[in-house]
This record gives sequence, C-alpha cells and structure tokens, in this order.
Amino acid sequence: MAFYFEEPSHTFNEYLLVPGYSSAECRAENVSLKTPLVKFKKGEEPALSLNIPLVSAIMQAVSDDNMAIALAKEGGVSFIYGSQSIESQAAMVRRVKNYKAGFVPSDSNLSPDSTLKDVLELKEKTGHATMAVTEDGTANGKLLGVVTGRDYRISRLSMDTKVSIFMTPFEKLICADLGTSLKECNDMIWDNKLNSLPVVDAEQRLHYFVFRKDYENRKKNPNELLDENKRYIVGAGINTRDYATRVPALVEAGADVLCIDSSEGFSEWQKLTIDWIRENYGDTVKVGAGNVVDAEGFRFLAECGADFVKIGIGGGSICITREQKGIGRGQATATIEVAKARDEYFKETGIYVPICSDGGIVHDYHMTLALAMGSDFIMLGRYFSRFDESPTNKVQINGQYMKEYWGEGSARARNWQRYDMGGDSKLSFEEGVDSYVPYAGSLKDNVGLSLSKIKHTMCNCGALTIPELQQKAKITLVSATSIVEGGAHDVVLKDSKEQK
Repeated sequence: MAFYFEEPSHTFNEYLLVPGYSSAECRAENVSLKTPLVKFKKGEEPALSLNIPLVSAIMQAVSDDNMAIALAKEGGVSFIYGSQSIESQAAMVRRVKNYKAGFVPSDSNLSPDSTLKDVLELKEKTGHATMAVTEDGTANGKLLGVVTGRDYRISRLSMDTKVSIFMTPFEKLICADLGTSLKECNDMIWDNKLNSLPVVDAEQRLHYFVFRKDYENRKKNPNELLDENKRYIVGAGINTRDYATRVPALVEAGADVLCIDSSEGFSEWQKLTIDWIRENYGDTVKVGAGNVVDAEGFRFLAECGADFVKIGIGGGSICITREQKGIGRGQATATIEVAKARDEYFKETGIYVPICSDGGIVHDYHMTLALAMGSDFIMLGRYFSRFDESPTNKVQINGQYMKEYWGEGSARARNWQRYDMGGDSKLSFEEGVDSYVPYAGSLKDNVGLSLSKIKHTMCNCGALTIPELQQKAKITLVSATSIVEGGAHDVVLKDSKEQK
C-alpha cells in the first residue's frame, strides 16, 4: 500500500512570521547574512561561505559569467549553467576568475600590425577599452604599447590604420616590475593618475594589468565574495552523464564549487557522480546535490558525501513537473522537513550539511521565510532573470519592457541531462516553459532592496544572524482570507501616474 503523508504540503505564501522581542541592538546595520555554502565539522569553519544567502540558478536564462561577476560583487554565488559545451562553460568560469584578481591577465591583445578595425572589433567582443599591443599579439608577449579610447578618434583615422601608428608606445608607459605587490601597484596608479598599470618581467613580457576601477569597486562592494587570491568565487552546474570530462575542465578553469543539476536527486546517478569526484579529487572539489523534498532524500545525499543539498521539485515559476508528472511537494513543507533532517544528521555525525531552498519564491518576504524555516541559502531563477546582468534579451511587449526566461526542461533549453533517468539523449516531454518576466533594472539595486527587507524582518523577529532567526522565528499558517487581508483592501487605490 502506498505511503500517505498525514498533512498537506504548503507553500511559502501560506505562512507569516510573528514578531518577537526586538532589543535596541536589533537594527538592520547590525544584521549579518553570512551563511555556510558547504559542509563542515562541528567546531570548524566551512571552506566556503556566502556573504549573502542568495545564489543564482543553473539556467541558460540566468547564470552566465556576467551574472556571476555581478552577484559575487554583492556577496553571492552564481552556478554557471551546464547545458552547454564543456569548453564554453569552462571559458565562462575562467572569465569570472580572471575578471578581478588584483593582477588581471590581459584578454584584449593586439599586434603592432593590427588595424583600427581590429581594435573596434575586439572592443565589441570583450567590452574592454584597454588593449595590450604585444610583439606576437598574445597575452604574454613582449609589450610594445597600449591602446585605449584616448589613443584614437574614428572620425580622423581610416579603418586600416595600423595600431603601431596611434598606440601609446612602451617608452611612454609607466609599468610595474613583476613581483611588485598589489598595494605598491595601486600606489603607482594613484601617484601617476593612471587608469591601468601593466606588469612586466625583465624581458618586457606582459604578465598582468592592475586597474584603478578594481580598487574603487572594492570600496563600493564591501560584501564581494573573493577567494584567497582576491578573485571572484564562482560555481558551475554539472550533470550525471559527462562528469568525468566536465568536472576536470571546470576545476582547471578555477570553479570554486560545483552542483549537480537535476530535477530529482534521490537517485543512484547522483551517488555515482559524487563517488567519482571523491575518488579523483577527495574533498578538495566541493559539490552540491539535489533536488530532494523529504528527509529520506536528504539523508541519502548527505551520506553520499554532498557538500550541500538542494530542496525543491516543481516549485519554480517556469517548471511544470508537477503538472506533467504529478511529482513534487509544497516548497515550505519540503524545506521544514529537510531542515529537521539536516539538524538531526548534525547531532548524529557532527557534520553540518547546508541546505538550499530552490524554487517557490514569489515575494521578497518568502526569502526570509525560507531562511527562518531552515534554509542556509536560497537559489533563485526568475528573480535574477529580470536584471540587466542576465544573459537574455530585453524586449518590449505591449509597451512594457520584459526579459526572456525559459526553463531548463523546455524545448528551448533542450537540457535532457537534467531530467535524465538513464534513457535516450532527448526530452520525451517538456517539464518547463518558455516565457517573459518584467524587466527590473540592475542586480545591485534590486538585491540591495531585497536584502534590506530581509534584515528589517529579522530585526522584527529579534534576530541578528540567520542561525538566530532559525532559533527565534515564530511562524504561523494563515487562511486564504487572511492572505487577502494582508494586502491593500476596501479602498480605492489612486493611479500612481496621478501622484507624479
């Protein structure tokens, strides 16, 4: 006979937080949102932590290198989508790791015989205005000069003008010797009013650039998530099919953490994938697994050696798994049960395995509820897809700007590996849709507002950290009528245009 759960499963929208005592210390500026990303033993610090509890979903329409850079600046992590070639995904990871290291390898390089046309094409391709001119046109060739936007005017030069004619030659450049510290390089930049500083060796070969903007960005982004070499931390999605070739490429590219991207994680396929990683890399490669919706699924993946476990089946805004297959569980109920299993596992083993709520977030306060119910961090797709930094097109629909957004289970993504049950390499039926979401502007502005709401709500609950929120939170189920009561009601709303 089938097993029946006694209680219905619930979504975040069916719950509210009840305020607790707030001391004078409970102010938003005192709240810390730091949270573990990977498992750790009792009394030890996790190898990787997040400065904010947000990560972006492993989706074509969400997480590329631009999203990874933007989110790392705010303190979170992007998991670059794996439904692409290994080479393309590794290149995205590499671009994130090279974007800001203090010492940045040059990715915009010219030879002296390159033309103005080449300059403009390279700028269009990389988006970078500072270009090294080396003897052989490579990133580590003998430096002959530098080209910036100040070195040419399109209206005064023909497209076939050689770079050697208008570049700033090496003799006029201020350069740092290889081995100069980052602090000394920044001092040279400020003392000489430079925007960039080439770092060369004794043979005049180029090794790095140090940029003024990186120093300024660090001051603007105090929460940015960096590794020990001051490079942005980045994640990457993998599947249970080609891990033996994809994982080495991603590790070589510099990925800090991996995550198995699967619609359902309680399977032997995930165990085989984790086993292979542990056999070849031990604990040096961090890998999350999922998705699961109950204690049994969590326990399975924790014992397999997962560094974190993702929760959620069918709760995403573009996911139709429940509709197509009748599989899933309300996200709030799944989070509550898995959080209890996580805590029990920690008591038994002394190993804390972080959990990630993936899906079901409609309003910002749902994020706070997910954290209060036990999530260590939250994975978001639709939320991040609305921003400038997502890789999709911005289009105008009925006079309103929208961003394209599609599920990994849609025909557009063709990500059969995510839904693979050992069958043919194709999608038998769709488990995701192709859609639009309202365009929302920059990531920084929106994430800042969402985090402000989380912090203020935590203060209402008398909590200054996420573990304290999980300990002190009082949560109540609400009726359908009280949900209506929670919004504006029994009034005639003014047209917002009339108020301007």
